[in-house]
Amino acid sequence: MAAVRPAAVAGLFYPQSPAALAAQLRSWLTSATPDRATAGRTKAVIVPHAGYVYSGAIAATAYRRLGEAHADIERVVLLAPAHRVAVAGLALPSVDAFETPLGAVELDRPALAAALTLGPVTENDDAHALEHSLEVQLPFLQSLLPRFRLVPFAVGDASPAEVAQVLELLWGGPETLIVVSSDLSHYHRYEEARAIDSSSARTVLSLSPTLTYRQACGAMPINGLLTVAAHRAMEAEMLDLRNSGDTAGDRARVVGYGAFAFTEARG
Repeated sequence: MAAVRPAAVAGLFYPQSPAALAAQLRSWLTSATPDRATAGRTKAVIVPHAGYVYSGAIAATAYRRLGEAHADIERVVLLAPAHRVAVAGLALPSVDAFETPLGAVELDRPALAAALTLGPVTENDDAHALEHSLEVQLPFLQSLLPRFRLVPFAVGDASPAEVAQVLELLWGGPETLIVVSSDLSHYHRYEEARAIDSSSARTVLSLSPTLTYRQACGAMPINGLLTVAAHRAMEAEMLDLRNSGDTAGDRARVVGYGAFAFTEARG
């Protein structure tokens, strides 16, 4: 019998009812309008991972950018910070699938086996058991992609070079989408958060792998992606930049959210 990691934050971070969840995602993905269309294919996105009421509409702007290319995507390499368990390097689960109210997502076991040959990658189910930053992305992906297998990494104390090594191994072609899950600044007053997040966005757009944890909880996976993006001369585009003061009203102590898309240079 296949081992399945059950949904841990359904009903907390996003709706538990399949019908309500599907309707909410459909509404956001239909109404999300990116700033402009790029000439290239979206290869990677950075998306926030808070509760949907706070950041769901922002994440939708990045997922909507996939456009017609989503029909070709068969594998999603998903990287997110480990919030609950200390991880040295990058952690993979041992299970065969991740479950959400929309169904089970099969893991790409051959890709996981290949990644486990790299020094910074280990197997750690505890790091995945309650991790929301990976799980909240899955319903978006399930809503968009007709079929895909998942390669989920909980990223802890890993250098940009180590994350980049993993990404290069699994980069693939049009069949592979890279998703980095990260919120931006945490628990500053509204105007201070806006200033920090604007600076962080400029760093991302310049493909400079120098973000700190003060700027983003997923600084390490983002820096790894930026390392690869710079090496591959990719184009980064900011699709949305807001915070919980914009989406949920309280501006005394906010969390920042950004959505970014990366396209590969045409050769």
